[in-house]
Amino acid sequence: MDEKMDCFVYGGIRSPIARRAGALASVRPDDLLGLCIDAAMRGSGLPSSHVDDVIVGCTSQAGEDARNVARHALLLAGLPVGVPGQTVNRLCGSGMQAVLSAAQAASSQQGELFVAGGVESMTRAPFVISKSETAFAREPKIFESLGARFPNPKIVHEFGGDAMPQTAENLAREFGISRLEVDEFAMASQRKYAEAAQAGFYEEEILPIELKGRKGAWTIVAQDEHPRGDTTMKGLQALRPLYADGVVTAGNASGVNDGAVALVLGSRGISERFGVRPRVRIVAGAVSGVAPRVMGLGPVEASRKALERAGLALNQMDVIELNEAFASQVLACLKLMGLASDDVRLNANGGAIAIGHPLGASGARLILTAMRQLERIEGRFALATMCIGLGQGIAVVLERR
Repeated sequence: MDEKMDCFVYGGIRSPIARRAGALASVRPDDLLGLCIDAAMRGSGLPSSHVDDVIVGCTSQAGEDARNVARHALLLAGLPVGVPGQTVNRLCGSGMQAVLSAAQAASSQQGELFVAGGVESMTRAPFVISKSETAFAREPKIFESLGARFPNPKIVHEFGGDAMPQTAENLAREFGISRLEVDEFAMASQRKYAEAAQAGFYEEEILPIELKGRKGAWTIVAQDEHPRGDTTMKGLQALRPLYADGVVTAGNASGVNDGAVALVLGSRGISERFGVRPRVRIVAGAVSGVAPRVMGLGPVEASRKALERAGLALNQMDVIELNEAFASQVLACLKLMGLASDDVRLNANGGAIAIGHPLGASGARLILTAMRQLERIEGRFALATMCIGLGQGIAVVLERR
C-alpha cells in the first residue's frame, strides 16, 4: 500500500440502519445498495459514465448478496453496463477495505472515478447447508452464514473457536474492565447519538427508503431504527450478561443490523475536469493482524501504521471514529492507544452500540460519518478504524480539503 494516497471523496450517502427483522427486512441487499449508489452519484454531481469501477464490501455473500452484489447493485442503480463491479470481503472491515481498494486504484492511476461502499442484510443472510462427502450420506451440516460456517478444526485447535462476544470477554478480563465501565460507555454512545439526531446531524447522511407494503400502501424509512432513546443506566445494569460472571450484554454490544453505504471517490483530475470540489482526501490506510481470541485489539496496530504512513500523530486527529463492536473492546483499545473514554473527538455522534453494525457496510459508514463530522467542526484530520473478526484491524486517515 502506498504510504500516502492521492484520492478524494466527492460525496456519499447511506441507508437508515435497521434492526434485524425490522424496517428494512423486506429489502434485498442488492436493491438497498443500488438505491444508495444511485443517490450518491446524483449527489456528487459527477457523471456515472466516467465510473471506472464499483467496489463494495460484504461479509455474508451467501444469499441474495452472492454472485457479486457490487455488479448487481450498480446495474440496479442505472449505471452503464460498461461499468464493472467487484465485491471484497474482509469481514467487519469489508466496507473500509472497499474504500481503501478504490483509493489505491485511483492513486496508482488505475482509474479516475470510483464508487466504494458496503452492504449487509443480516436479516436476509441465509443458513447454509453442506453437501455430503460420500454417496448416499444423510448427515448434512447447517450453519448460520454470518457466523463461523464450516469451521476448520485445525484453526480451532491452534487459535481457538471464540465467538465474537467471547473475544470481548477475553479483553475485559485481560484489561480489568468492569461491567460498570462498559455500561457507562454504552450509555454515552446512546446519549451522543440522541443529541446528534436531535441537532439534525444525520439528516443529510441518510437516504430515506420507500417501501411498498403488502396492501399497496407506501411507507418511508428515514431514520435509524437501532438506537434506543429510552436507555438508562438502570436498564443497562439490569440486563443479563451473555456469559456467567461476564460483562457483555445486548446493551453494551453492537447490534445485528441491515444497511448500505455508497461513497464516490476519485482522483484530483476529476475535480479539475468537472469543477466539483472534493470533501476529504484519503491520506493513508493500513491493516493489521492480531490473535483471533483478542480480535478487538485490531484497531491499535492498524491505527499506528496508518498514522505513521500519513506522517501524523494521534493527537493531531480532530475526529476519531472507532467502531463500537463491543464496549469492552473499545475500552481495551483506548487503554493501549492512550485515549480517554470521554475524549470529545471519539465517536462524537454515537457509535455502533447505538447506531448498529451492519458488518460489510460499517467501515464505509465510519468514513462517511467522520467526513461529515470534520465538516461540522471545521477540523482537518480524522481517523476511522475498526476491529475485524478472526483477528484483524483496519484504519483510514482523512484530511478535509
